[in-house]
Amino acid sequence: MTITIKKVTTKKELKKFIRFNYELYKDNPYSVPDLYDDMLNTFNPKKNPAFEFCEAEYFLAYKGEEIVGRVAAIINHRANDTWNKKEVRFGWLDFIDEEEVSSALLKAVEQWGKEKGMEAIVGPLGFTDMDAEGMLVEGFDQLSTMATIYNYSYYPEHMEQLGFEKEADWVEYKLSVPHQLPDKFVRISEIILQKYNLKIKKLKRSEIKKQNYGQKIFDLINEAYAPLYGYSQMTQGQINQYIKMYLPLIDLRMVSLVEDAEGNLVAVGIAMPSLSKALQKAKGKMLPFGWYHLLKALFIKRPRVLDLLLVGVKPEYQSKGVNALLFYDLVPIFQQMGFEYGESNPELELNKKVQAQWSAFESVQHKRRRAYKKMIKKTEGE
Repeated sequence: MTITIKKVTTKKELKKFIRFNYELYKDNPYSVPDLYDDMLNTFNPKKNPAFEFCEAEYFLAYKGEEIVGRVAAIINHRANDTWNKKEVRFGWLDFIDEEEVSSALLKAVEQWGKEKGMEAIVGPLGFTDMDAEGMLVEGFDQLSTMATIYNYSYYPEHMEQLGFEKEADWVEYKLSVPHQLPDKFVRISEIILQKYNLKIKKLKRSEIKKQNYGQKIFDLINEAYAPLYGYSQMTQGQINQYIKMYLPLIDLRMVSLVEDAEGNLVAVGIAMPSLSKALQKAKGKMLPFGWYHLLKALFIKRPRVLDLLLVGVKPEYQSKGVNALLFYDLVPIFQQMGFEYGESNPELELNKKVQAQWSAFESVQHKRRRAYKKMIKKTEGE
């Protein structure tokens, strides 16, 4: 049967776009569903500050009357300008195991990008680095996390069959929380504190607004992440949104800040209890009981697993061991709170500075994800 691609033009169709993922993965034990309302806001130009510098279209694939795939086509003009590229991104790509479906979806993205003057198609990427990115290529039998994509093993097979090639890989680690920090690690951390005249700062809730720590944290992330693949600087609108949405949920014991002698922020580490199981129980909905599962995981009966959400170090302090100070502070807290192991966020496989920080822990690389790229063919006469 012929595959038909339709552009999403109504709120009803957008709801179908979001729900397709839930249906495709409803019986999968490793997939972690997004919250439905969060997705509605993400795709809404009036709610998502990324639309200050992005444009997007969403497409659904139909076989007869049945939806069999979806994809978002995104142009991040800020990233393209930063990296001097003309790329259209594909994101939120899901499809049944039929190449006719995946091909039609990606051709829709490619054609839209071509009409906009783009020269390559790349993804899976979101609007920005704060969205989930990278197609899972290893670790299909591992529970996903709140901040990452889960996909079936046939997805990368389709990408290769359709002529897409590896653009970048991210790796993820499972880290055991040690019963005790190694003496060598403690000594090195204390030497670094003295050598660079640094101090560890524990944040108070009142300071987030009063002393503008929310802004300081995201300014540091902007600076630390600037050289990373495809990164586009967060705008003030995005920063304001993240401060409002995420910082109230964070247990401040699980936030570690490092400051210099003048009180300038030079490093930040933020972790939180894993919400993977809670989100699976919520099934993408806050109501009627989804909120209870999330609050329980955050504040009542924490899981044994934590997610390392953000680790950022000011560029001039990188490669000086400053990131060790974050874990010098946080590991004893993780022990007290009963966590047994942590999940790192995706790290570029070439980012050896970040991966070196796991050498003090018992760790295993258990997932890998990939961004694919394909040049857009020019038609004759172009």
